[in-house]
Amino acid sequence: MLDNIEVFTQSSIRIKSSQGTIYLDPFQIKTEPHDADYILITHDHYDHFSVDDIRKIAKISTILVVPARMEDDAKELANDVASIVTVKPGVYKEISGLEIETIPAYNTVKPFHPRRAEWVGYILRADGKRIYVAGDTGLTKEARQVKCDIALLPVGGTYTMDTRRAAELANTIRPEYVIPTHYGSIVGKQSDGQTFASLVKSPVKVVEKIKFD
Repeated sequence: MLDNIEVFTQSSIRIKSSQGTIYLDPFQIKTEPHDADYILITHDHYDHFSVDDIRKIAKISTILVVPARMEDDAKELANDVASIVTVKPGVYKEISGLEIETIPAYNTVKPFHPRRAEWVGYILRADGKRIYVAGDTGLTKEARQVKCDIALLPVGGTYTMDTRRAAELANTIRPEYVIPTHYGSIVGKQSDGQTFASLVKSPVKVVEKIKFD
């Protein structure tokens, strides 16, 4: 499963599974593959909800999943996808064969992602694995309670956890693998992935996926 997860710029993620090709927060997509079976959005900031990038990957059968408060914004894409599904934090949903759980994503000491906005991270059940894509979040009590096999965590600081707090989360929830995201471009340094890895304790394995040109 690990080989089927790609991380592009920021928190732009593609996961290929038996359920289909799943994108999360597509951003600065360089080609137009139109291969998305599902597109999951964590919140409405421009580097996570990019209409132009969604149009590069959408096809006639694509299902777009967004937080409930983004329903009006998502309607701009109504003609580009098959359907738009809305979610709130803390729910389980099965969407055309894809099982997801939503985890609240918010800042605890910063103003950028208030809890009241009801933004989300996602746990995907794919090919027998629980994959947690945290979205833009701080080190929250809900994140600490996640159970997953693979976690994709933001480490760049400023708007999210920094390397130290992200490592604390990884050491708490102890997935088999953790992949750092949200660093090296808009926020954070390219070296943040290595710094994060140095703080994560065994048996958790850190795998860097972002490739810098």
